[in-house]
Amino acid sequence: QAHLEESGGGSVQAGDSLTLSCVVSGGMFSRYAMGWFRQASGTEREFVSTISWSSASIKYADSVKGRFTTYRDNDKNTVYLQMNNLQPEDTAVYYCASNIRWSDSKREYDYWGQGTKVTVSS
Repeated sequence: QAHLEESGGGSVQAGDSLTLSCVVSGGMFSRYAMGWFRQASGTEREFVSTISWSSASIKYADSVKGRFTTYRDNDKNTVYLQMNNLQPEDTAVYYCASNIRWSDSKREYDYWGQGTKVTVSS
């Protein structure tokens, strides 16, 4: 059973950057697709990005396209979410998740981290 742990969240100003990390243990990371999702207070968890096991396939939500970049290091069992030009509407708890299949649907993901909070002030 995989264990996922996110880090890198914090409080920043609009226009700043943050890079989130998600380390996976207890599973075959190199065979998992990885997803990033976020949940703002009072809203449903939404898709942010997903990356296939080989990094050959990557998809972003329209709201973050051009600002966020996801990449992975299979040797380090780690997936990253680089977030540039952060805006107040990006404020949320960010979760990473793993799945055998590459998907933008949260229902497809089997394992989840506990989340890391990102707060963006204007």
